[in-house]
Amino acid sequence: MNSSRLLVIALLLVSVTASAGPAVLLYPALGRADGVLLQGRVLKEAPTAGSSVLSRNLRRLTAPTWQGARVEVSFLGATATVTSGSEGHFEVNLPPAPGTTFPAGLNLARAQVGDVDTLARVEIVAEATPFLVISDFDDTLAVSHVIRPTKLMESALLRDSDSQEVVPGMADFYGCLRAPAAPAFALVSGSPVQYVPRVAAFLGRHRFPSFALYLRNLGPGTLSNYKQPAIRRLLSQFSQPVVLVGDSGEKDPEIYAQIREEFPGRVKAIYIREAGRTEDASRFQDMLLFREARDAAEHAVKGGLADEACVREAFSPVSPTAGSPLP
Repeated sequence: MNSSRLLVIALLLVSVTASAGPAVLLYPALGRADGVLLQGRVLKEAPTAGSSVLSRNLRRLTAPTWQGARVEVSFLGATATVTSGSEGHFEVNLPPAPGTTFPAGLNLARAQVGDVDTLARVEIVAEATPFLVISDFDDTLAVSHVIRPTKLMESALLRDSDSQEVVPGMADFYGCLRAPAAPAFALVSGSPVQYVPRVAAFLGRHRFPSFALYLRNLGPGTLSNYKQPAIRRLLSQFSQPVVLVGDSGEKDPEIYAQIREEFPGRVKAIYIREAGRTEDASRFQDMLLFREARDAAEHAVKGGLADEACVREAFSPVSPTAGSPLP
């Protein structure tokens, strides 16, 4: 992207700051029967809707944060009060009442600042859950054109949950993953944390399963190596094996290979959607590089990760595609 275009964008970012009162973001999460880690962000001024998608996204990205806010967090009778830190971030571990455990399944957590509150879904992962799916977002679930800067900027600023294009078939692929029970899903993405409501709305609109969201806190220190800590934390928190899903456009193959090496025996499969930069086949060693979601779903059936009847129903028969499966 040329410098004049970046300057225009920077000027827009400075000039669009409309807001209306404080707000609190609480991120959907995965938890265990013996506790749940909840994270969020407090805003001094909530972004208003704006007159266009561009202004709405810019207001999300530039909403001022609130350090030092008193945040009351609760989940299924467990409560805690914390103070928001740098950039309004807060984090709290909530255990269940002594002698009890949190029941497996989906429930709502609440975060409140003064008279402003918000809810987020928390899935308590059952011990019997067969595996976790840790997924990327941009160019894996949503078409973002990450390797094309102009298109990427258009996707980031001129699209919203109702206008960003979905990658065909991925919701069906994820919906058919079960062995024999359904897995739990976590999304670890470079999308900014300010987009948590937008990403959650996109996933719901396109019928994806319930996801925990671990997005990126934008800043100079998160230009790289921002996915590994979140994935490591999940693998340390949960004992289940994992399936990793990403795309070839940036560093997902390298990141997932690194995780597989760090956690021997924990990674059941790695699926990489073709999104450019596939010339070097060595990037995808012992991964499935796929062009169509059908290819990934059929591979998952063979690996015992997906339900064959579900895949057969979701993906009507067509002639073979030109996917590029690797051993």
